[in-house]
Amino acid sequence: MIDRYTRPEMGRVWSQAAKYAAWLKVELAVCEAYARRGCIPGEALARIKAAARVDASRIDAIEARVRHDVIAFLTQLEEALGADSRYVHVGLTSSDVVDTALALQLQQASDLLIRALERFRQVLRTLALKHKDTLAVGRTHGVHAEPITFGLKAAVWYAEAGRNLERLRRAKETVRVGKISGAVGTFAHVDPEVEAEVCRALGLEPAPVSTQVVQRDRHAELCTTLAVVAASLEKIAVEIRTLQRTEILEAEEPFAEGQKGSSAMPHKRNPVSCEQVCGLARLIRANALAALENVALWGERDISHSSVERVILPDSTILLDYMLDQVTRILEGLEVYPDRMRENFEWSHGLIYSQRVLLKLAEKGLPRQRAYEIVQRNSMTAWRERRSFDELLAQDPEVTAHLSMDELKACFDPAWYLRNVDVIYRRLGLLSP
Repeated sequence: MIDRYTRPEMGRVWSQAAKYAAWLKVELAVCEAYARRGCIPGEALARIKAAARVDASRIDAIEARVRHDVIAFLTQLEEALGADSRYVHVGLTSSDVVDTALALQLQQASDLLIRALERFRQVLRTLALKHKDTLAVGRTHGVHAEPITFGLKAAVWYAEAGRNLERLRRAKETVRVGKISGAVGTFAHVDPEVEAEVCRALGLEPAPVSTQVVQRDRHAELCTTLAVVAASLEKIAVEIRTLQRTEILEAEEPFAEGQKGSSAMPHKRNPVSCEQVCGLARLIRANALAALENVALWGERDISHSSVERVILPDSTILLDYMLDQVTRILEGLEVYPDRMRENFEWSHGLIYSQRVLLKLAEKGLPRQRAYEIVQRNSMTAWRERRSFDELLAQDPEVTAHLSMDELKACFDPAWYLRNVDVIYRRLGLLSP
């Protein structure tokens, strides 16, 4: 992934040096397993561990000639080990090393993402609690619906972030798998106990069955999980972009001192960070599709997945790490405008209370469809003539025949709509039981 989106920790996970170091870690774990079985002399193992090193630039130079990355790696290792190199890579195929090492890299990347997602969720918790009672209008289809609080929006995001944490932890476990089973997975040249021992030493589980590779449904699960998390971040970014529209302006992403919004229009404060998050989510979704395409390989393995994974696994984890950092920053500095929310709340002339009036009329004995017609008729008049909905209802004899003025007035109390907000917060663990 291009450097501008790469934070240092995640970038190091996917560097060439880190990849080759992971390969070496696998090779040394196999050597140690062989040494415990007497297949490698103890003094040779000691020399191997002392002399083994990876030189990324040298490996890359060799690969340019031999056009095989693992052979290039082993060639450079042979240069470092000399005669003891004959004890390295015995009975293994390239994917034994590459796939097992990839699992190690994916564990590191997943841990970074989980940590970022946990921090992000805490920011959402703070936002939800801060604005638990901040009155706002709920919108469906972009149209005023009924009263909510701004905190409820953040509470929805908080709950979703919790589900995403569970998904990511499961996906991390799914790819925590290595294989040391040889060219077609039959252990023809290596004992299954060596695989079990090596994986255990590396903190991995041995694949119960493998071909030449670890099966790519595992990696597809991780990539689709990354896409789900990215979609959740996009969801938040879209909402902030919507709320930042001039006609609404209930919330706004941070705008730093000295920041510029437009080369032509000095007044502009554009939601560029949220727009960037939305755009990057598309890439992660596309990468998830590529990961699904990698599941089907010819026979026991072909190489069609390899080139794809060199792009999608680093890019998706790097991008998601960046997006989590960006949205966390946005929410920490989010400008929230409760007064504007109250203004917008009143903008639809009280129509957001229509359901309460409808149910109250039905409760008084009117057939529901008749009550609906009365309320809708007055609603359309209020909207068309920009008149107060409650005043129109108070002048309608079909309404006043069933509701007193106090009963009608009570229908326009937002507190009634929000009386169960604390129940929702307790369900989420945001408030004590």
